[in-house]
Amino acid sequence: MHLFTRRQFTKIAALSPLVLHQLANRARADIGKLGGGAHELTLLYTNDFHSAFEPIPAYWLHGAPKLGGAAHLAALVGRERAAARTSFLLDSGDMFTGTMSHLTHGEALMEMMTLMRYDAMSAGNHEFDYGWRIFDHAMQRVPFPILCCNIRHKGTGIRFTRPYAILERNGARVGIIGVMGLMAAHNTIMPSKVAELEFTDPVAETRACVAELRDTVDVLVVLGHMGLPGAMQTDAENDPEVQRPLDEDIGFCGAVPNIDVYIAAHSHHGLDQPIIQPDTGTIITQTYGYGTRLGRIRLKVKDRKVVAHDVELLKVWSDDLAPDPVVAARVEHYRGVIAPQIGAPFGRATARIIRKYNRESPLGDLIADAMRRSGGADAALTNAGGLRADIPEGPIDHGRVLDAFPFLNDNVVVELPGAALRGVVEHGLSLQAGMCQVSGLRATYDLKRPVGARLVSLEVSGQPVAEAKTYRIATNSFLAEGGDGYAAFLQGRVVARGKVLSDVLSDYIRERKTIEPPVAGRLVPA
Repeated sequence: MHLFTRRQFTKIAALSPLVLHQLANRARADIGKLGGGAHELTLLYTNDFHSAFEPIPAYWLHGAPKLGGAAHLAALVGRERAAARTSFLLDSGDMFTGTMSHLTHGEALMEMMTLMRYDAMSAGNHEFDYGWRIFDHAMQRVPFPILCCNIRHKGTGIRFTRPYAILERNGARVGIIGVMGLMAAHNTIMPSKVAELEFTDPVAETRACVAELRDTVDVLVVLGHMGLPGAMQTDAENDPEVQRPLDEDIGFCGAVPNIDVYIAAHSHHGLDQPIIQPDTGTIITQTYGYGTRLGRIRLKVKDRKVVAHDVELLKVWSDDLAPDPVVAARVEHYRGVIAPQIGAPFGRATARIIRKYNRESPLGDLIADAMRRSGGADAALTNAGGLRADIPEGPIDHGRVLDAFPFLNDNVVVELPGAALRGVVEHGLSLQAGMCQVSGLRATYDLKRPVGARLVSLEVSGQPVAEAKTYRIATNSFLAEGGDGYAAFLQGRVVARGKVLSDVLSDYIRERKTIEPPVAGRLVPA
């Protein structure tokens, strides 16, 4: 990554002040003159890659073929670029998260995107997993723009990122705006990671950018990161029950006219057929995330109007695609970089330990048991969205654990009144951020009831929860700060802080050597 930075700065430094001044004047003179006419162009896009460097076994498909992988995705991008005269490669955010991202603080992701020659990216909530300063540093080290129009340094009005970029290729000018929804910003970013930043009105900020760009570009694209978080289960695309609605994205595109294409993210809701916003005509699309699909939009444009479009999600069949050798070599390099931190296997799973988003899961039970034991708590509760990969059958090393729990979230113990504990569990049953995963408590519920009244009964250690009694609840530091909408945790008091969840689970497995999927029965439909 340092090599790219030096080259970039060397090229800029080689220009004299006079040349830079002339270039700036020429650019200002060209605005408004270029564009128009007829163009055919291709937009290639990804979203929510989440450090999925390795192909994913699609065990829900016949024969369990493999999908995705960074080098295979790069190969498909290269094939599509070669087939299109004019193309742009874009991403709508959440590149970060995952073992290789975690152990390199996002560096491996930024280098991969540079090698793949991305043209622009929008900031996602997970780009802030390691704090805004680390993300800010990463943005300065890549040759493509990272965009978001509604993040500012608190109290200053100064933007944290560029709001938009104008890309020009073969005479076609494309305006790209990045934006983050307030629900994504406030519910899925740990507040302490962005304490010096503020997230402003996405509609107002985007409207202002559209007004600046619309008459100077042929196509206007918004990279949007908003709505409800995606269902964090490997087979989500095969489970319609967990597909997240796109209401916020559709409403946003209705409130901001003159957007031609809106590439969504955050909800992982793959759209094999695009949604056309009924009031504004905006083309809305998204992939399933994790690099298992490459989105492709072919556009015909005349006089700054899209007159025809074709949208397709191209499967990244990694068994059939020869990997891109340059990207494959860098992935191998980073495997070597992180190998000492992963170490040798220290346990074994007797069967695949899977995660589910909207119900109790074996992986959720396992981590909750480890959290409760480590914290010496009465019960434990964590969020389904924090479970990021299944643990396959076979040897378990620290890399497998980090795949499942990549966040820098500590195991904390909160003293919580019984009434607040009921509120925490009730919020999990809203399914807004997936069903909570628990240990030491038993809840019966009825999802047919209205949100806020779904909890039928709640027990801790086999006894009904008393609303005035105080309980010691182990949770993760993200939820303790009210993350994922678990505001009821703010009624408690953090009394102990332990290790990050990945270390908590690794210690738990080391003690036992062999891990079986826990027996279900903690979250029970009434």
